[in-house]
Amino acid sequence: MHGKLLAVLVSKGEAVMKGHRLAIIEAMKMEHAIIATRDGVVTEIVVAAGSQVAEGVRILDIEAQT
Repeated sequence: MHGKLLAVLVSKGEAVMKGHRLAIIEAMKMEHAIIATRDGVVTEIVVAAGSQVAEGVRILDIEAQT
């Protein structure tokens, strides 16, 4: 769903685990957490907090740990 990216809770180079909260989006007057779907390292943050985002837009990249 379309919304506003309220916060990015991780930084580039940070290791995350599956289930880690990555960002918060406000949509339909509710806050929705974006959760990591796998373990890895944040390699890029594409969208800044405060930006409007569309459904399916790439917010950040996570490189899987091997």
